[in-house]
Amino acid sequence: MTSQPFHATSGATEADMDGLPGFDAVGGDWSDIASEAAQIAEERIVVNIGPVHPSTHGVFRLLMELDGEYVRQISGATGFLHTGIEKNMEYRTWTQGVSFVTRMDYTACFFQEVGYCMGIEKLLGIEDQIPSRAQEIRVLMMELSRMASHMIAFGSALNELGATSMMTAGFRGREDLLRIIERISGLRMNNEYIRPGGVAEDLTPGTTDYAREVLPNVRQALLDMWDIVGENPIFKKRFQNVGVLSMPALMALGQTGPALKAAGLPWDLRKSAPYCGYEQYTFDVPTADKSDAYNRTWVRVQECHQSLRIIYQALDRLDASEGQPVMVEDKRIAWPAQLSIASDGQGTSHEHVEEIMTQSMESLIHHFKLVTEGFRVPAGQSYTIIEHAKGTWGCHLVSDGGTRPYRAHVSDPGFRNLQGLSMMAEGGLLADAIVCLASIDPVMGGVDR
Repeated sequence: MTSQPFHATSGATEADMDGLPGFDAVGGDWSDIASEAAQIAEERIVVNIGPVHPSTHGVFRLLMELDGEYVRQISGATGFLHTGIEKNMEYRTWTQGVSFVTRMDYTACFFQEVGYCMGIEKLLGIEDQIPSRAQEIRVLMMELSRMASHMIAFGSALNELGATSMMTAGFRGREDLLRIIERISGLRMNNEYIRPGGVAEDLTPGTTDYAREVLPNVRQALLDMWDIVGENPIFKKRFQNVGVLSMPALMALGQTGPALKAAGLPWDLRKSAPYCGYEQYTFDVPTADKSDAYNRTWVRVQECHQSLRIIYQALDRLDASEGQPVMVEDKRIAWPAQLSIASDGQGTSHEHVEEIMTQSMESLIHHFKLVTEGFRVPAGQSYTIIEHAKGTWGCHLVSDGGTRPYRAHVSDPGFRNLQGLSMMAEGGLLADAIVCLASIDPVMGGVDR
């Protein structure tokens, strides 16, 4: 075997091939020739995936350096969905900030709303004054969001591999969850339902019974989806031992959520640092023995079943607490002031309008100032963490004593989890990189903020 300049063939001139390595097989083993070619070859292909691509969750851009079908280097570029949410919050009242944070991770809105309001309540020093019924409603809404988020993650991951029917099955189950959410908050997404001091409105009559009618459909959708793919040999070959991250790597990268639980660590703030009364609920934290794409998916499915356990407990508690308040008593904070949803859907009930317009000038002034100016929050700062569907979600709030946040900053688990993509995908196949990204389940609204 010899290595020498390439001889012109197939119409190409020697000048065309000048400077390129060439090989003449004059005996010896082909594996030796291929090995020598691999040692000196320098050809790399850079592939741009996204930002507008169904496998990049909308607006995430991936730059992959490929050697054949293998990924040698991968880097992600975020910021394509950046809307300046955190900066905009500095120019809105504390209550209006809810309408911003709910749009961060738009597949799981209530986690941001609850975490943000908890931070405000910590600054106000009213954490112990939140009515228990309001906390029960918050738990209900968060667990409904957790299931909706996981069903999107499960269905979209399979859709990215061509299993479109699995995505539609997941979205059908999610629709039932959104029907419950819409009945309670009035909106399917970007709900703005959680408020500092409690929630905007109490449940409408019959809501708990309606939820019990709908939830069996959601459970069946989960069972059907996992029955189809759980032991499917194609699914297992595509997901098992793909995107593996060790426990030390997860800890070093600050990864939380299903990835950490799949590695065997039952880290869940609902257990380790309970909030909203989670210590009163019975549920388990699912774990596995290896953090690969398969186990991360399995953990999400099991978390949905545990969320169902919590939801049924919350419904029982809400039945027992019917008629109790859902907002703090301090009318300087409670917003909107004694406003109930009427048939017009705008929250302008006849009784309230009649009071503030014809009966009480003080009520009108209070309502006007509370809505337009907002309440003052004592100077200080707070940091609040909750167990988001995607991991640990944190909110840092700074107040200068005014009616608006001086600074609001969110630590989104999707952003941190994305840092592990290169460690998961580099050295693997291009097709596996898509599986790795899907197993992270990033939502770019939360990543970019």
